[in-house]
Amino acid sequence: MYTESDLVRIAKRENNKKRNYLVVDPLQGKHIPVSPGKALQVFSELAKLLEIYKDERLLVVGFAETATAIGAQIARDLGAGYIQTTREKIPDVEYLFFSEEHSHATEQKLVKDDLDGIMDKIDRIIFAEDEVTTGKTILNLITVLEQHYGRKTKFSVASLLNGMSEEAMEAFACRGIGLHYLVKIRHDNYPQAADRVVEDGIYHEQDVIGTEDTEFFDVAGRMDTRRFTDMACYEDACHMLFDEIKGHIPLEEYKKILVLGTEEFMFPGLYVGKCLEESGYFVRFHATTRSPIAVSSSEEYPLHERYALSSLYEEGRKIFVYDIGAYDAVIVMTDAQKNGQNGLMGKLSLLNAIRKKNTNVYLVRWCGK
Repeated sequence: MYTESDLVRIAKRENNKKRNYLVVDPLQGKHIPVSPGKALQVFSELAKLLEIYKDERLLVVGFAETATAIGAQIARDLGAGYIQTTREKIPDVEYLFFSEEHSHATEQKLVKDDLDGIMDKIDRIIFAEDEVTTGKTILNLITVLEQHYGRKTKFSVASLLNGMSEEAMEAFACRGIGLHYLVKIRHDNYPQAADRVVEDGIYHEQDVIGTEDTEFFDVAGRMDTRRFTDMACYEDACHMLFDEIKGHIPLEEYKKILVLGTEEFMFPGLYVGKCLEESGYFVRFHATTRSPIAVSSSEEYPLHERYALSSLYEEGRKIFVYDIGAYDAVIVMTDAQKNGQNGLMGKLSLLNAIRKKNTNVYLVRWCGK
């Protein structure tokens, strides 16, 4: 149903000696603005490949930061339990740590407390990714899981893209790890494509000058997929979040809306965006990210304008957002909790970036009871 030209754009990583390029998916809803409905449909097409496991007790694990929404939609479609990896700090829990290959931020973790309570009830874990290149990150996590819980659990991998070598795929097959993907790709020409990029796009440095004139409005009922999550309950919670947004924002005044997620927090924004689309609005979704990517003025290149921001989640963390367009309204959706001065710095830098082209900005924070 999808081809490499549908799901692959090659961008140039900034200051990454491990790999100079990044595969950017124009339908994923991370770096490039996309129709929320189209993004979720791609994820659902991947979920269809996993229906062979419908009689098993399944847990889907989505990889942060780019595949959290992919995993959530797969778990939702399969009726499976869900948990994502994270780089965020969760208070009062014990973690399982593992390393991520090729990344600028290599440490990943899962909440061990939750896994301890469910692993005896799981037949198979499905790892959800945007792209699998070598499979080493997944093997690192499987090793950690088997060290703690034994070898009785089966494993499979679901990714939008698969760039693994034949040797790597054979190694997975020998271990009985199923590989499911929408498009098979080869990375042979990607480094050369990145080398040819002229980095003459528009770069905005972090701007935190201004006043705190736009407040977050807090919506209760937050569920956190960094913890084990029942997806039926999670979808209900996301719909209630949409209802609260409808009650707070004068949507009838707008036609063209951007929903912007923050870092790992993507699925609720995609869900709300799809609900808005179904209500007749023109909607685009993308999200802030930790990934520093070069931008170019070339029309063929996927990213053209970059904004450096301060994170809402952690003091001192530099993040980015790309290609913010002009809309009638922008709805920022985050689950970053109140975080003192850093929360202010993150908010100001984000507002200043959005307001270069937009006037009506709404900040939505999903929080606990």
